[in-house]
Amino acid sequence: MESLSVTIITRNESPNIRECLESVAWADEIVVVDQFSEDGTADIARDFGAQVFQEPWHGFAAQKNIALERARGPWILSLDADERVSPPLREEISAALRRNRVIQGYYISRRNFFCGKWIRHGGWFPDYTLRLFLKDAGKFQERDVHERVVVTGRAEHLKHHLDHYTYRSVSDYLLRMDRYSCLAARELQKRGISFSWTRSTLRPLFTFLKMYVLKRGFMDGREGFFLATSYAYYTFLKYWRVLEDIERIGNPAECEAPAGFFDNGTHDRSA
Repeated sequence: MESLSVTIITRNESPNIRECLESVAWADEIVVVDQFSEDGTADIARDFGAQVFQEPWHGFAAQKNIALERARGPWILSLDADERVSPPLREEISAALRRNRVIQGYYISRRNFFCGKWIRHGGWFPDYTLRLFLKDAGKFQERDVHERVVVTGRAEHLKHHLDHYTYRSVSDYLLRMDRYSCLAARELQKRGISFSWTRSTLRPLFTFLKMYVLKRGFMDGREGFFLATSYAYYTFLKYWRVLEDIERIGNPAECEAPAGFFDNGTHDRSA
């Protein structure tokens, strides 16, 4: 079986990092790229046996590509600190690594938790994302937000899931939404998408209807309603921030990351 390197980026993740590391203790190597955490995150990772490299913030994709460059194994499993590899997924990954190199990457589903509850609808499950891939065939696409791995070659889907403990409280969610809407506005401008009243009014409405009705978010109870409503507001907010940045005349607002923010948990479900 070929060796596996697990890569994680962190900043002040002491509440999460130990359980994440424990879930991948079987890996051949764990690489943590830490942004000078002040809560002992790096020390926890070192005590666990991970290789820890401290770097200033370069952006989500760039930070993850740095971790990728530091890894030595031919296979990479990229995780966020609030994710856990389930035992069935571990066995499935091990089986995949025993196969030949016909496949260059694997999509893994995430079982997302909001305030401790598994959200099964609204587009939150199975939430496939490419996380397991050959180092020589994959790299994170450079974007301000919602970075993803692009592989050269064939990719397939694994059956079992990651447990993703995102947004442990409403306050946590709102704090991250503010940051992500800023980054999303910047990404829209790079793509040449400007503010318009049509986008800022109709797309939030469509986001709510898509999550709550079409993708049956109503079946997740009050959490499903909150998420559909707040994602609609997030969609409105990112377009409004495009307008705000335009009025700043080329001087966009800074998008500072709060502590413990290195989690790709906010999924952009807007149109």
